[in-house]
Amino acid sequence: MARRAFIPSAAALTAATALLLTGCGGDDSAPDDIKGADAGSKSPSASAPAPTAPGADRPEITLPSSFRPTFRGWKSDDPTKQAVLDDGREELRSGYAAITANDPESEALAFYHTESGLSQAQQWIRSYTDKDLTVIGDLPVLDPEVTLGTGGNNAVPTYCTDESEASSKDLKTGEVAGNPPGMAPEVFYSPSMTKNKQSVWQTVSARSERGGCQR
Repeated sequence: MARRAFIPSAAALTAATALLLTGCGGDDSAPDDIKGADAGSKSPSASAPAPTAPGADRPEITLPSSFRPTFRGWKSDDPTKQAVLDDGREELRSGYAAITANDPESEALAFYHTESGLSQAQQWIRSYTDKDLTVIGDLPVLDPEVTLGTGGNNAVPTYCTDESEASSKDLKTGEVAGNPPGMAPEVFYSPSMTKNKQSVWQTVSARSERGGCQR
């Protein structure tokens, strides 16, 4: 997905030493962006499941203490927008959990994606796992906004990630790589989401733009 940029572009897939923490999708001009996870003004434990919207029995997602995504300000007074944010947050966490667990076939990943979205997410995840890479560090996920579509079953949340303190790590050599010097650390994401019959907001696709955050 170019969305949160979970899926790096083809060019990015060849740059194993400079992979950013990109999410499903990815902008061809700015591949490999890092994604985030956590909710509220304080960041909960990386391994503790965050609250989610009611409905289906949502999977528990666990992240290692070495990777600390934090969702800042992911709150809305509108209950529908809050449900979008809650499932959008867990979708991000499911992707990073799949990377750190070396599990592109993760059930949690499939839970938060449509069929097309899952294919993109797995491509992004394999751009790490096929190269024995994982993600480490701190990843703030900032400035969320939600636009609801007509009919109440579609939405486009937008947000930014700050990759300044996040990196990829080679599991074989231990080598750690962050963004190359001069590359903007902030990435703007706009995923497309749809609500399924179980009232779960699933990611369909997404767009991302490095340096596109207006802050």
